[in-house]
Amino acid sequence: MPTDQQVRKTGGLLFWFAVLGGALSWAVHLFVAWGVDETTCGGGHTDVAGIPLRGVVAAGVVLPALVTAAALLVAWRGWRRASAAKRSGDDPRMERTGMLLLVGLGADALFLAIILAGGAAVLVFAPCQR
Repeated sequence: MPTDQQVRKTGGLLFWFAVLGGALSWAVHLFVAWGVDETTCGGGHTDVAGIPLRGVVAAGVVLPALVTAAALLVAWRGWRRASAAKRSGDDPRMERTGMLLLVGLGADALFLAIILAGGAAVLVFAPCQR
Protein backbone atom coordinates (compact mmCIF):
# COMPACT_ATOMS: atom_id res chain seq x y z
CA MET A 1 0.00 0.00 0.00
CA PRO A 2 1.55 3.33 -1.04
CA THR A 3 2.09 5.93 1.65
CA ASP A 4 0.57 9.40 1.55
CA GLN A 5 4.00 10.83 0.70
CA GLN A 6 4.36 8.48 -2.30
CA VAL A 7 0.87 9.32 -3.55
CA ARG A 8 1.59 13.05 -3.28
CA LYS A 9 4.93 12.69 -5.10
CA THR A 10 3.37 10.62 -7.90
CA GLY A 11 0.52 13.12 -8.23
CA GLY A 12 3.00 15.98 -8.50
CA LEU A 13 5.00 14.20 -11.18
CA LEU A 14 1.83 13.44 -13.16
CA PHE A 15 0.73 17.04 -12.79
CA TRP A 16 3.97 18.41 -14.25
CA PHE A 17 3.96 15.74 -16.95
CA ALA A 18 0.46 16.90 -17.93
CA VAL A 19 1.54 20.54 -18.04
CA LEU A 20 5.01 20.22 -19.65
CA GLY A 21 4.98 16.80 -21.36
CA GLY A 22 3.95 18.12 -24.77
CA ALA A 23 6.61 20.83 -24.84
CA LEU A 24 9.38 18.41 -23.86
CA SER A 25 8.19 15.87 -26.42
CA TRP A 26 8.22 18.54 -29.11
CA ALA A 27 11.83 19.39 -28.18
CA VAL A 28 12.77 15.71 -28.52
CA HIS A 29 10.92 15.58 -31.85
CA LEU A 30 12.87 18.58 -33.13
CA PHE A 31 16.18 17.11 -32.07
CA VAL A 32 15.57 13.62 -33.43
CA ALA A 33 13.35 14.09 -36.49
CA TRP A 34 14.89 17.29 -37.83
CA GLY A 35 18.33 17.37 -36.23
CA VAL A 36 19.32 13.81 -37.07
CA ASP A 37 17.99 14.23 -40.60
CA GLU A 38 20.03 17.37 -41.20
CA THR A 39 23.19 16.00 -39.58
CA THR A 40 23.03 12.66 -41.37
CA CYS A 41 22.29 14.18 -44.76
CA GLY A 42 24.94 16.84 -44.27
CA GLY A 43 27.48 14.07 -43.72
CA GLY A 44 26.42 12.35 -46.94
CA HIS A 45 24.92 9.30 -45.22
CA THR A 46 21.52 7.65 -45.51
CA ASP A 47 21.55 5.66 -42.28
CA VAL A 48 22.27 6.17 -38.59
CA ALA A 49 24.33 3.37 -37.04
CA GLY A 50 22.99 0.94 -39.63
CA ILE A 51 19.35 2.01 -39.21
CA PRO A 52 17.78 3.65 -42.28
CA LEU A 53 17.27 7.37 -41.79
CA ARG A 54 13.53 7.13 -42.48
CA GLY A 55 13.16 4.66 -39.56
CA VAL A 56 15.00 6.95 -37.16
CA VAL A 57 12.89 9.90 -38.28
CA ALA A 58 9.69 7.86 -37.96
CA ALA A 59 10.65 6.95 -34.38
CA GLY A 60 11.40 10.64 -33.77
CA VAL A 61 7.83 11.44 -34.80
CA VAL A 62 5.83 8.52 -33.42
CA LEU A 63 7.35 8.27 -29.94
CA PRO A 64 7.07 12.00 -29.07
CA ALA A 65 3.52 12.02 -30.49
CA LEU A 66 2.58 9.11 -28.21
CA VAL A 67 4.13 10.80 -25.16
CA THR A 68 2.30 14.03 -26.00
CA ALA A 69 -0.99 12.16 -26.41
CA ALA A 70 -0.41 10.59 -22.99
CA ALA A 71 0.29 14.02 -21.47
CA LEU A 72 -2.90 15.31 -23.12
CA LEU A 73 -4.91 12.47 -21.57
CA VAL A 74 -3.38 13.03 -18.12
CA ALA A 75 -4.09 16.77 -18.37
CA TRP A 76 -7.70 16.15 -19.39
CA ARG A 77 -8.31 13.68 -16.55
CA GLY A 78 -6.60 15.96 -14.03
CA TRP A 79 -8.58 18.98 -15.20
CA ARG A 80 -11.85 17.06 -14.83
CA ARG A 81 -10.91 15.98 -11.30
CA ALA A 82 -9.78 19.47 -10.33
CA SER A 83 -13.03 20.93 -11.69
CA ALA A 84 -15.08 18.43 -9.68
CA ALA A 85 -13.05 19.14 -6.52
CA LYS A 86 -13.42 22.89 -7.05
CA ARG A 87 -17.21 22.57 -7.35
CA SER A 88 -17.43 20.53 -4.17
CA GLY A 89 -15.29 23.12 -2.33
CA ASP A 90 -12.83 20.54 -0.96
CA ASP A 91 -9.63 22.48 -1.55
CA PRO A 92 -9.19 26.14 -2.59
CA ARG A 93 -5.92 25.27 -4.37
CA MET A 94 -7.89 23.31 -6.97
CA GLU A 95 -8.64 26.53 -8.85
CA ARG A 96 -4.95 27.13 -9.56
CA THR A 97 -4.37 23.45 -10.31
CA GLY A 98 -7.31 23.39 -12.70
CA MET A 99 -6.07 26.49 -14.50
CA LEU A 100 -2.58 25.05 -14.97
CA LEU A 101 -4.04 21.76 -16.20
CA LEU A 102 -6.26 23.65 -18.65
CA VAL A 103 -3.18 25.47 -19.97
CA GLY A 104 -1.40 22.09 -20.21
CA LEU A 105 -4.41 20.66 -22.04
CA GLY A 106 -4.29 23.40 -24.67
CA ALA A 107 -0.50 23.31 -24.96
CA ASP A 108 -0.41 19.52 -25.29
CA ALA A 109 -3.04 19.64 -28.03
CA LEU A 110 -1.06 22.32 -29.86
CA PHE A 111 2.24 20.44 -29.52
CA LEU A 112 0.62 17.21 -30.72
CA ALA A 113 -0.63 19.02 -33.84
CA ILE A 114 2.83 20.54 -34.40
CA ILE A 115 4.56 17.17 -34.02
CA LEU A 116 2.14 15.46 -36.40
CA ALA A 117 2.34 18.25 -38.99
CA GLY A 118 6.13 18.40 -38.79
CA GLY A 119 6.30 14.63 -38.90
CA ALA A 120 4.16 14.53 -42.01
CA ALA A 121 6.56 16.89 -43.73
CA VAL A 122 9.61 14.91 -42.66
CA LEU A 123 8.11 11.55 -43.60
CA VAL A 124 6.51 12.59 -46.91
CA PHE A 125 9.59 14.13 -48.46
CA ALA A 126 12.52 11.87 -49.23
CA PRO A 127 15.36 12.16 -46.73
CA CYS A 128 18.41 13.99 -47.96
CA GLN A 129 16.47 15.57 -50.84
CA ARG A 130 18.33 18.63 -52.05
